[in-house]
Amino acid sequence: MRTIILATLLTIAGLYAAAVASTPNQENAAVVAPTTDFTAAERYETNQGGAGTFRGTINANVFSQPATNITSEQRLLFSVGNGFFKRVWVTAPASTRSADGLGPLYNARACQRCHLKDGRGHPPSANWPEDNAISMFLRLSIPPQTEEHAALLEDGRANVIPEPTYGGQLQDFAIGGMAGEGRMVVTYEEFPVELAGGETVMLRTPTYAISDLGYGAMHPDVMMSPRVAPQMIGLGLLEAIDPEDILAQADPDDADGDGISGRPNMVWSEELGEVTLGRFGWKAGEPFLNQQNSHAFTGDVGLSTPLSPYAWGDCTENQPACRAAHDGNDENGHEATAEMMELVLFYTRNLAVPARRDVDDPTVLAGKELFYETGCIACHTPKYVTLTLDDRPELSHQLIWPYTDLLLHDMGEGLADGRPEGRASGSEWRTPPLWGIGLTETVSGHTFFLHDGRARNLTEAILWHGGEAQEARDTFAAMDPQDRAALLRFLESL
Repeated sequence: MRTIILATLLTIAGLYAAAVASTPNQENAAVVAPTTDFTAAERYETNQGGAGTFRGTINANVFSQPATNITSEQRLLFSVGNGFFKRVWVTAPASTRSADGLGPLYNARACQRCHLKDGRGHPPSANWPEDNAISMFLRLSIPPQTEEHAALLEDGRANVIPEPTYGGQLQDFAIGGMAGEGRMVVTYEEFPVELAGGETVMLRTPTYAISDLGYGAMHPDVMMSPRVAPQMIGLGLLEAIDPEDILAQADPDDADGDGISGRPNMVWSEELGEVTLGRFGWKAGEPFLNQQNSHAFTGDVGLSTPLSPYAWGDCTENQPACRAAHDGNDENGHEATAEMMELVLFYTRNLAVPARRDVDDPTVLAGKELFYETGCIACHTPKYVTLTLDDRPELSHQLIWPYTDLLLHDMGEGLADGRPEGRASGSEWRTPPLWGIGLTETVSGHTFFLHDGRARNLTEAILWHGGEAQEARDTFAAMDPQDRAALLRFLESL
């Protein structure tokens, strides 16, 4: 199966084939091999985002910096792209033609509202009306109902079958004169977990429901999956990782017997018109950044784009008033134009990864050794050398340290959302990159982790690991307190 997938990817003539000047995998093998020496930091380890690593002041804006190796002309493009990322969209028609077209249904009026300071979102502190879920929403889908549905999923042309009335996600806001779709309701139940050394940690299990439905009952088999907005740094570097390097780590049948069976999510590329490797999103449901951006503009803000030319956003045929609302389309039928999307793409590709801190600290080095020996790097692959891309020299041939394999892993029933997406099952999640994780509180003002923010700190996040990560989780729980603190200190240095 791995050979078939790899052969398919190697025929792709899209963003890679035309751009690759060289793919020196053999040369890179020794460079990216996991270290066995924990007496000192590795060479270049501080520059975890390669030559573009941001080495300036660490403050709340550290995730919003341009890669340091782009040109002055590119910095202007980055700045303009940032402007579109922050743009607050308004209802059409409006006097500001280049900024109208919001909704009709939406989750936020700007990308920046969810990805505040390009950081990580968080669950609401309370349910509506005490708080809103501005940086977290519910994905919606149903099991296939027809042979056509089944064929779409089997062929990879669709990742999910949207809920027939409410679409692919719950939009809690609407333009004037229309009703929002509903309100996400989150409740938590806590339970204790005992750790070696006498420490007790309280984990919280979330339950999700929807109140104030604006368009009637949902399908009885609706599947809901909460999603917190992820941080934005290093995305262009992740896109520049050779697909061969990702697929080489896949072991769907656990042939090596290590208990880790990472699988690629193979998803539809609207740009290539075929199935290719997914690498973005909590379940790796998007193949390339442009498609990820376009779907976010359409689903989250309700804007039509060249790749998603739907002025009604996520409105369904069962919401006729929504589809009949005024739009902000230009003469080409787009609210967010091709030029805007290209600038946003440049911005999202070139947000710098901050430099590591305290890489030579003895406690950090001890924690790094524990992280490696515990088996965490079986999924959180430390480093890669990116492809050489003729059209993106600033992202090319960079030694990067994202700590992810970008593959799907079964994380157990505790984290399962029960909602398949593409080839991902209801208990599988893509390994999230860890770079920048230690700066979450600095940038976002909180330490909520995992896809739904249920973990209130890194300890809780590790303790929620199950399935393929159960053994590593249990090893962490059994460590003496000093070793656990060292491992956490290493994560905080990333």
